[in-house]
Amino acid sequence: MSQPTRKRRWFTICAITASAALVAIPAGAAPGSRGTPFGARALAQLAAERGQSVGAVSPKAKAEDDGGDDGNEADEIAEGADQYAEARTSPGIVAPGAYGAAWTSLANLSSTGGSWRNITNLPYNSDDARYRDYDSNSSGGSGNVTGRMAAMAADDDGYVYAGSAGGGVWRSRSGGGHWQPISDKLPAQSTGALALDGAGRLWLGTGEATTNADAYLGSGVYVLSNPRHGTFSTRSRVGGDELESTTIHELRFGGGKVWAATSEGVWSHSTKTLKGAWKLEFAPNPAYLPGGSLANDASAAYKNIANDIAIDPKNPSKVVLAVGWRSGDDYNGFYTKDSSGTWTRITSGLGDLPADADNVGNVTFARSADGSRYYAIDQSPEQLNTNPDSGLEGIYVSKSGAPTGPWTKIADYKGLAADGSALTSSGYMPGVQAWYNQFLTVDPANAEHVYAGLEEVYETKDGGTNWSTVGPYWNFGFPCWSIDPTKQTGDCSPTTHSDQHGVAIGSYHGKSFVYVGNDGGVYKRPLAGSQDASGHATDWTSLNDGTIDTLQYYSVGVGKDLTYGGVSVTGGLQDNGQSILRSNDKVMGSNFGGDGGDTLTDPANGCNIAEEYVYLSIQVTQNCAVNDGSWVTDPSKITSYNVAPADNATGEARFIAPITADMKNSSTWIAGGRHIWVQTHGYAIRSGDEWTSVYDLGAGRTATAVAASGGKVYAAWCGPCNNQGFARGISVGNADGTGWHDITLPSTGADGTVPNRYLAGFAVDPKNADHVYLAVNGFSRHWTEGPGAGVGHVFESTDGGTTWKDISKNLPDVPTDSAVVTPNGGLAVATDLGVVYRAPGRTTWKRVGNLPAVAVLQLKLSPDGKTLYAATHGRGIYTIGVHDLR
Repeated sequence: MSQPTRKRRWFTICAITASAALVAIPAGAAPGSRGTPFGARALAQLAAERGQSVGAVSPKAKAEDDGGDDGNEADEIAEGADQYAEARTSPGIVAPGAYGAAWTSLANLSSTGGSWRNITNLPYNSDDARYRDYDSNSSGGSGNVTGRMAAMAADDDGYVYAGSAGGGVWRSRSGGGHWQPISDKLPAQSTGALALDGAGRLWLGTGEATTNADAYLGSGVYVLSNPRHGTFSTRSRVGGDELESTTIHELRFGGGKVWAATSEGVWSHSTKTLKGAWKLEFAPNPAYLPGGSLANDASAAYKNIANDIAIDPKNPSKVVLAVGWRSGDDYNGFYTKDSSGTWTRITSGLGDLPADADNVGNVTFARSADGSRYYAIDQSPEQLNTNPDSGLEGIYVSKSGAPTGPWTKIADYKGLAADGSALTSSGYMPGVQAWYNQFLTVDPANAEHVYAGLEEVYETKDGGTNWSTVGPYWNFGFPCWSIDPTKQTGDCSPTTHSDQHGVAIGSYHGKSFVYVGNDGGVYKRPLAGSQDASGHATDWTSLNDGTIDTLQYYSVGVGKDLTYGGVSVTGGLQDNGQSILRSNDKVMGSNFGGDGGDTLTDPANGCNIAEEYVYLSIQVTQNCAVNDGSWVTDPSKITSYNVAPADNATGEARFIAPITADMKNSSTWIAGGRHIWVQTHGYAIRSGDEWTSVYDLGAGRTATAVAASGGKVYAAWCGPCNNQGFARGISVGNADGTGWHDITLPSTGADGTVPNRYLAGFAVDPKNADHVYLAVNGFSRHWTEGPGAGVGHVFESTDGGTTWKDISKNLPDVPTDSAVVTPNGGLAVATDLGVVYRAPGRTTWKRVGNLPAVAVLQLKLSPDGKTLYAATHGRGIYTIGVHDLR
């Protein structure tokens, strides 16, 4: 029997903007007659989609070339990454400093009563044997997981530091595990780089540089003098605000300086003092930097991207810069100073390492401790755009130890695929996401012992002559794999989660370990670990023990647990599927795989769940998707069903598309793509054909938010959704298809009217369907260079959406994502920096609790209305008592 279909999210190719988020530009059926499953992302399908997308030009790149916008809406790979950031940037470019100002404003608000309680700070087992239904990735071998880790650092006394994508920096004193957050006081929780210097200080570069759709910009570089005991504070920032609102790919040390490779060029600062401004060492296109003549150009964020710095260990004055946008630009290349002290592109003499702009993209360097070797990974824009199999140009070594080479190629994607990789299918092979996945490190005691990270983890012990895939993508497809729940991964050994970003080598109790950070958290193995006959490591340990919670939720759902009492809590996650927490659980399980999007959970029965994958791929289960995997031999035992409406097949829906249930009738669902879809079978739905289109928003438009109460439906839309002609609107009608019409909204975003920005969510008064609130994303015109950006973030209508009033008052100027009306008539609003609340009868806002600077993407109430649930994109799910919100 062929291996079961497994779904995996495809991280699309995206670009950096001058806001806190990143904007995109070009990242089989089961046995029987069931057909293609919900949101299936088996490697074969990924390969097909990848093949179709090769050569596609992004809207922004196309506009830059000829002034037009071909859209490429059908190119799912380009579109998905764009959408998370469009909400925060359209209709224009956001000026640096917007999030810093918002954080200050939020901190100055008075607070409500009560305290947040983290309910997901316990192990999350992606291989939970209870949930091996058709659409689960359970038994893949990743074990306990948490959210994406962007950077790692470790010392020789058991101290390990993990920098997460959106949940801050964490410390372990025991060689991994028993984690503590150490950056909660900072205004940015997005990590770009971590590095320990020779004095034992920990340097943190904020702003994740994966150029990924949900990566956030940072607030600069910070230093922790005593990382074993202290915590980061705003007082420990290095220099001034020169690196605010950038991403930082790497921090490197040499010649008494720290060098930073950022989204706005390469900068340096003395390591002896934290005072004084950063020095801009090199920017290939300085006119596009803040303050430059082209700073407001739509392509400005793409024009000065630096990826890494290589410093000659024998002569720290000799430095090589790896500079370039991973999708390609004329400035891409390697640079060094000439005899006159001017930074000049290296055009020859590198050996096998490319010097032409078309083949230099995202680059990572690593040097040996003895100075005898330099290594490099290079991702090629040309390969990315023309090769459906991989974007990897190669892995290289400079045996002279000098970063100028000459360099010799020691690995390519075909060779890595043949060395025990799980990625052997045409269209999806090692390095297919090399723009997103890269790390590289050298064993301090052996210059020829190297670990490289792409989608998988690779190891060579002989300088690159031979490689082993010690951390395969997953175990599916290997002869050792079994879905049998009595064998966690069959006869396969546990592996790491896929998509590698950070690596460090350290020691604990005299034994050396390699630590890797990826989309599933942190893993370790002995530095000189064991392998099986296939070259797969047999000794990976997940360090995601539940004390570290950096889970990146898009959504949360809550329903009564009819089996164990209490409630069941579920939620959709970035690259970690759908988590489910039953009331008696000490370990969360994962019942659906891939990316989890929006969620519906029956308040009366928490095992009735509808989970979105992406693009309105919806599947439903009525038993929490509990399954022991017996469907592999008996398809009738599948207990989850694909019920996607037609906009999924046509690609006319947002990456994370809105779905909701009518507040008065949980059997009536509304979903939004180009069309507004309604189905009335509730969780008993079994086919996508059961949806009815009740309204066509129009070609090029797609829903951003939907809400319904008593048959009255509100739908917000955008189209175009990026800053090339951005437009937004609201449509209102009835679930039975009658009465639909578009609300007239001024396109200027005049004061007091709904701005011309992304409309993120509705909150309907449960007592009156004509009384509704609107949450507006993005930043007000003070920060946004774009037509009609307007002011305000929360608006109220008492006439069914016909007219709106700005009720933002003292609410910080920060993107708002979701809202909910509490039973007492209060209003809670989720923002990119936490939650705010307006008490009934009041006009001003208070800060709810004391969350770190983390985005909260959705709020939901418990079935009894007494508890508020917050889905954060980086710190898990939190709850607070509604009665405390005073």
